[in-house]
Amino acid sequence: MHRFRHLAAAVCAAALALAPASGLAQRAPAALPAAASPESVGFSSERLERLDEAMARAVADGRVAGVSTLLMRHGKVVAFRTHGQADLAAQRPLGKDAIYRIYSMTKPVTGVAMMILFEEGRWRLDDPVSLYVPELKGLKVMDGVDAAGEPILVPAAREPTMRELMSHTAGFGYGLRDDNPIDRMFQARRVLGASSTQEMVERTATIPLMFQPGSDWSYSIAVDLQGHIVEKLSGQTLGEFFQSRIFGPLGMKDTGFYVPAAEAGRLAAVYVGDPKTGKIVEARELFGAPAQDFTRPPPFESGGGGLVSTASDYARFAQMLVNGGELGGVRILSPASVEMMGTDMIPKTATVSSNGSVGLRFNDAVGFGLDLMVMKDPRKAGSLEGEGTMSWGGAAGTWFWADPANDVVFVGMIQRFGGTGGPDLGTLTRTLVYQALVDPAK
Repeated sequence: MHRFRHLAAAVCAAALALAPASGLAQRAPAALPAAASPESVGFSSERLERLDEAMARAVADGRVAGVSTLLMRHGKVVAFRTHGQADLAAQRPLGKDAIYRIYSMTKPVTGVAMMILFEEGRWRLDDPVSLYVPELKGLKVMDGVDAAGEPILVPAAREPTMRELMSHTAGFGYGLRDDNPIDRMFQARRVLGASSTQEMVERTATIPLMFQPGSDWSYSIAVDLQGHIVEKLSGQTLGEFFQSRIFGPLGMKDTGFYVPAAEAGRLAAVYVGDPKTGKIVEARELFGAPAQDFTRPPPFESGGGGLVSTASDYARFAQMLVNGGELGGVRILSPASVEMMGTDMIPKTATVSSNGSVGLRFNDAVGFGLDLMVMKDPRKAGSLEGEGTMSWGGAAGTWFWADPANDVVFVGMIQRFGGTGGPDLGTLTRTLVYQALVDPAK
């Protein structure tokens, strides 16, 4: 149910602009360079077949309509494969240029936007959030519930900081859960259904924090609040800032807040599991309302879940992170800023149980930085990826990771809400990729 609440939040919030912002020129991106062979960059072709077979099996089993996986090492494409259909009803094969709803994979992009402004001296990590969003000053905190199940409110011990906002430790809710009074307020007040970022902020300001700032971790509205801050500090809409400072420079020509009519045929259909039949059906209606129409501009540009993108575009973004803030001679961030994004910011005193939508735990092996999950001790966590790997995923099943230690980038794209009805593909692909990296010294 939590996953579906994430879906509901994203559907209320999102969509995106593929067209360049007004007055901005977009450079034509060079094609992603290809490795001479998997072996030339340390991979075994034979072992990589396991990855391909597993993705094909997910399609053949009817768990997903289609899946695309893009693996890069040293900035070169090692394997880029697609399986299945972009649209089952139309029998439209999934192409490498398919456009996907990436939902919460928008969050790392907003994090990069925030760090661009950080590098310009516009804000500091331990500033109070209310310095930039005064509507959020003086929020109360839930301290248990009374006999009627209503929140007991107490003053905040201190104001939440920007560091806490970017690491989901500030205490804000999101509306993903039915068992928490604060999340129910987010649902009832349709925070992510607001008509503007300003209205979203005003609705958030009427709702108490879930816990004292810095004392816990909970997936939250925080990144949409960051999007509002980007707009205030830059004087641009979020889409304009993304286009001028990130998408244009990186050559991400197919990423934005909605799909123009001329490109609508490339948008992959989105599906959900039917509990009665066990099969996937197109998600045309969600919670009694029509599914989000991504061919139209959204009510507001959601920094927490609004973008659509392609596998190639997002690989460019991830490779920029692996490169320490640079791609193709264009620098977006300094290496130190990317390193800070990939540094665990969860206080050791915080009790972290779940990210609100999946059963993921953060601990001394896996942490959370600035709008990204961070792998601190991969072997202890039971993973083969490199130390310092940054990653996240989206409500419709998309996922990525950026591994600076091994200079590896991976992007996985599907369009199914609520899990895949079998092994988690993000976890599975990590194993299948790294078991094939047999000569990491290359």
